[in-house]
Amino acid sequence: MQNKTSLIIAREYLSRIRKKSFIVMTILGPILFAAIIVGPAWFATMEDREVRKIAVIDSSRLFINQLPETDYLKFDYLENITVEELRGNFSETHYYAVLYISHIVTHTPTAVQLMSDRQPSLNIRMHIANAMEKEIERQKIMAYDIDNLENILQSIKTNINIRTIIWRDDGEDRESHPALAMIIGYVGGFLIYFFIFLFGSQVMRGVIEEKSSRVIEIIISSVKPFQLMMGKIAGIGMVGLTQFLIWVILTFIIVAFAREVVFTELQTPSSDQVVAEDIITTGRGTSSLLPETQPAGGEQYSEVKQVFASLATINFGVMIGSFIFFFLGGYLLYAGLFAAIASAVDSESDTQQFMLPVTIPLILSIIIMMNTIQYPESSLAFWFSIIPLTSPVIMMVRIPFGVPYWEVALSMALLVLAFLFVTWLAGKIYRTGILMYGKKANYKELWKWVTYRN
Repeated sequence: MQNKTSLIIAREYLSRIRKKSFIVMTILGPILFAAIIVGPAWFATMEDREVRKIAVIDSSRLFINQLPETDYLKFDYLENITVEELRGNFSETHYYAVLYISHIVTHTPTAVQLMSDRQPSLNIRMHIANAMEKEIERQKIMAYDIDNLENILQSIKTNINIRTIIWRDDGEDRESHPALAMIIGYVGGFLIYFFIFLFGSQVMRGVIEEKSSRVIEIIISSVKPFQLMMGKIAGIGMVGLTQFLIWVILTFIIVAFAREVVFTELQTPSSDQVVAEDIITTGRGTSSLLPETQPAGGEQYSEVKQVFASLATINFGVMIGSFIFFFLGGYLLYAGLFAAIASAVDSESDTQQFMLPVTIPLILSIIIMMNTIQYPESSLAFWFSIIPLTSPVIMMVRIPFGVPYWEVALSMALLVLAFLFVTWLAGKIYRTGILMYGKKANYKELWKWVTYRN
């Protein structure tokens, strides 16, 4: 029996990893994952190189030469001209937009208009709004006639970057990054959802193809139906596991290459990091470093450093191990149901009546996943991470945020028990339905197959 099952597993495994689609996806997968990790860091170092000039008509005369410019955003302050006059030949002026500031701007903040023949970018709009807000606040404070106010305002400017620390029972505190945990949880949960559907549907299509071609009748003559079902499920599951492990290895290689070659500036710690470490270790900072919070030429890399520093705090061993377990558990659970459905019908179009009850928990898990990302400790997240039909996705979302060991163990145990029960149930349906032709099965018929005894 064991030898026949292993032959079926080998057949299903080898026939699928030799397909061009498997090879293509195996190559594209890690490139996509690495792009998700490295892409935001790379884009953070990029700037829009197109120089945009904005014409400013300031009726209040409060912002003349006060709007901060950048290398690619310039302001041209115009006088003795109206908006209507400028609009008449706007296409010939080569201005990106026209900024009109009403004289009542201090009393009515909405009395500012940014006009153009195209949609102004959100970054430019926010840059102007923030600059004007700060300038109005500065002028209102200046009205109090405080001595040396400019130097006072400059000295009190402060930026805060909150670090989140998790206290652990073993006394070894760990820094966490909620934003990264959200991304990893979302990607991990979605991948499990995607893999269950992808490889589960392959099981279903494989059973239907063999049944419709009557090849199954020849196979069943030498192999028991249950052996055949388990061989198909295990073989296709190994294909998914192989692809995932290759993706993980290649993704780590690409990310490591990007860190060492593309972002070489990350090898030198910034002065703000040195100060933070000095404060944590000695309880006091080095005052000489405080005015300079970025190394020369390294300001654009601050966000990149945060991304890679966050990645360094993730326990990828735990994440990969958890993913493998919940992927296999969820896949085996649903693949058994997909195989049972396929054995009860003659064509893929006939599966719709049975697929809805099976897919509803998976679709529900995607909906609950969005809430879980925001509130991983909520009762809703807890219960759906325990229920076997949704736990593969929801628990995978929760794990990056930190989950008590007993909750993970309970979720795993219930998932294994559910898989064993579904396998037994699917085997009952499979052994009868695999040789049924021409008759459309219904739920009543399926129940008879489950309760039928030889």
